[in-house]
Amino acid sequence: MAKTLIVITGPTAVGKTKTAIEVAKFFNTEIVSADSRQIYKELSIGTAVPSAEELAEVRHHFIHSHSVYETYNASRYETDAIDLLEKLFKNFDTVVLTGGSMLYIDAVCKGIDTMPDVDPELRKNLKMRLNEEGIESLRIQLKRLDPEYYFKVDLKNPARIVHALEICLMTGKPYSSFRSSPKKERPFAIIKTGLNCDRDKLHQRINRRVEKMAEAGLEKEARAVYPHKELNALNTVGYREFFNYFDGDISREKAIELIKRNTRRYARKQLTWFRNDPEMNWFNPEETNQLIDFITENISKNG
Repeated sequence: MAKTLIVITGPTAVGKTKTAIEVAKFFNTEIVSADSRQIYKELSIGTAVPSAEELAEVRHHFIHSHSVYETYNASRYETDAIDLLEKLFKNFDTVVLTGGSMLYIDAVCKGIDTMPDVDPELRKNLKMRLNEEGIESLRIQLKRLDPEYYFKVDLKNPARIVHALEICLMTGKPYSSFRSSPKKERPFAIIKTGLNCDRDKLHQRINRRVEKMAEAGLEKEARAVYPHKELNALNTVGYREFFNYFDGDISREKAIELIKRNTRRYARKQLTWFRNDPEMNWFNPEETNQLIDFITENISKNG
């Protein structure tokens, strides 16, 4: 029988965890997380890590598996996840991959480009320039060295701009030239499903989740990692807003308001990304039975 990876993705707060657990239980298998922040053991509340009860229902992988002090990215995740899937498929015919991190989903399903290792001194110098000259100076240089990527990148994201410049300066080639590898073939079938619901309902779910996070102690969790706020792992919605509050730039109420707003914006970004994938099959979070029927039917075809 062909091995099958069941992908369950969608915007934040839509209900992926609950659905993935139900699907994994139905197929008697395990879950591989594709969440780029739930891997960090220092972060729980702000990343909506599954509860102890949920983790006990089905075995999860890549939850609290790394530290924010480690350098970890989608390229490393691709290697680690593919190695893990090879082991899991020896015991299971199906495995569930779930999460909303776009690059992590693509890393497993399509593969991502292999980037050269970056010189730590170069990175240090670019970050120093960012602090001293501001982001506009780096934007201008990126536009000159790689205009193609300049018009695609989020120009408000300093980490993306710094990384692109690192590659440009170190290799003498445009960063975009490393982002054009063909899709990698995988030794298993992939069934992609996405969850989505009415926009107003999704926004309500997001707002309520943020309120629950605040009630559960997100401020305390953010304060614990505040001394290391410059880490890329902490450049995350839910933490950076509290960092601004701790810096005295905004009030606590404003921080929570911004977390809600920025989470809604991130959800729109996720939906735009996943809707551009022609292989994605969409379901309402309440349609778990229909989703399972769809997966079962497609596994039979693949078999």
